Amino acid sequence: MGASTKIKRKRDRLSPKPILDRKLLAQALRDRSIILKDIHYDTFYQLMHRQQYPELPDFVAAYYKNERGVTKISSSADKENSKNNSKNNLKTKNPISKSSTKKNVRRLPKAFLDFLADPANDFVTVTSTIDARPTSADRTTTKLAVKLQDGHVVESVLMRHISEGGSRATLCVSSQVGCAMGCTFCATGTMGIRGNLCTGEILEQLVHAGRILAEESTSISTLDDKNNGAAGISSEVIISANGKKKKKSDQNLSFLRNVVFMGMGEPLNNYDNVIAACRAMIDRRRWNMANNRVTVSTVGVTPKMRQLTKDLPEVNLALSLHAPNQPMREAIVPTAKMYPIQDMVDALDEHMVALLKPKLEDGVFGVDERKTISKKKRAMIEYIMLKGDTSTYDCAHQLGKLCENRQLVVNLIPYNQTDVEDKLSCPSEDDMKEFQRIVTSYGSFCTIRRTMGADIAGACGQLVVTKEKEGVVGKVVDIEDGLSSISGNKKIVGHHKTRRSDSISKKIEEHSKSDRKNKESSGKDSFEKWIKPLAVATTIAGTVCIVSIGMMFMQRRKR
Repeated sequence: MGASTKIKRKRDRLSPKPILDRKLLAQALRDRSIILKDIHYDTFYQLMHRQQYPELPDFVAAYYKNERGVTKISSSADKENSKNNSKNNLKTKNPISKSSTKKNVRRLPKAFLDFLADPANDFVTVTSTIDARPTSADRTTTKLAVKLQDGHVVESVLMRHISEGGSRATLCVSSQVGCAMGCTFCATGTMGIRGNLCTGEILEQLVHAGRILAEESTSISTLDDKNNGAAGISSEVIISANGKKKKKSDQNLSFLRNVVFMGMGEPLNNYDNVIAACRAMIDRRRWNMANNRVTVSTVGVTPKMRQLTKDLPEVNLALSLHAPNQPMREAIVPTAKMYPIQDMVDALDEHMVALLKPKLEDGVFGVDERKTISKKKRAMIEYIMLKGDTSTYDCAHQLGKLCENRQLVVNLIPYNQTDVEDKLSCPSEDDMKEFQRIVTSYGSFCTIRRTMGADIAGACGQLVVTKEKEGVVGKVVDIEDGLSSISGNKKIVGHHKTRRSDSISKKIEEHSKSDRKNKESSGKDSFEKWIKPLAVATTIAGTVCIVSIGMMFMQRRKR
């Protein structure tokens, strides 16, 4: 390709719109004077989920068929279609959603069904597609590069935690294209923010993952022993109700159990859409996830953290802290300057106790009460382990004291080394274990996160489609490697014009020096920044005064 391709900085207008976005659907129905009650929305989405989100004309056809009470399958073709549809149904723990009855539970208005069947309604079931789908060698992790309808790409990570005691599937979802937070160790931040995902686009990531799990569930009996051994799957086989063989440890891998907002973007900067998506996930008619199986992770937008506690205290909240004190955090998380670290940890703590606080007369929690609460619900602090100042044993003590007597979970995240300019690396395993021991000694539950999918660039924000160089369109690269891997360009995509070349340790030292210097010259700087505005204001005021005097003399002459 000879022509250059510009980077898309903004999102295009949604057309067609995702049917999973209830807000957009409700607005479109109001524009056509179609009034639906909440119970009708709930019924519609329940039926869509039960059928694993078919195309809208197919949904309407199936609805009328069920309404007529047609339950018999006459032809061999119908039998084959029914067999294929049963294989692709989403798995759910909810007996309502997985009910096998053919009769419609509740009637939907005819005007609404006509709207769904209308090709010009500007809505489709799924607006995004899977652009890439690599799976790790041990079969536990699949990364999904989800291509949105306007060409932007976000990533999701499907993780299968397999054990003899009980397996589970977790999906890491994205909430934005790019990110505005600018964390120095994360290349997603260097992209800048290009737009929010609507509620429907967030939920479509669950649909894609659910279909993958459904495919794997139907073919699990054909896995060979070699692949089973590599994934740690037991060879024990049980007979299901329909007579099919199935691996015992895979029973809970046929549906999503956990969702974490730890993909691209800052979820709380897309607050309304993320909240609506969370409510759909815990809706008993749809994904039916337990409240504590949905986790919203934030870099630390304190006002929105407190708003989340008011609006949706049931879900889990995780704080990406990454440093134990304000100066260190400001050096690696630029937005930290707006949010004091102590205030953020207090907001996290308030979220943990929000549901149980009204039950206490004085609303005050002691150590014993917190231990009781922590058995039911815990808030999490995420801390990336970078070799350098933020992972010293002194920092471990500071982190331990910050979390002392709060019964928080501290999750240490080993940094996955990539080819970034800063040449970051992860501390040794022994250093991380000692760091963990120190934090634990202050009463916090501290864990080291298990690394999954390293062979498919499993670190957060590593898979994205870029169009950053002429002749390079649609290439999948590790975004934490920046643009050098495809263009050799020294410029970074996003708001920053040049790459950061200093180490994080140097940045922390420079930040401390500049902070002291800024404090010394704050009076002078604050005065100088007002000189130009004051000069402009003075000029305007003088001009107005001269004009007023002139008009006054003219009026007197007329008299």
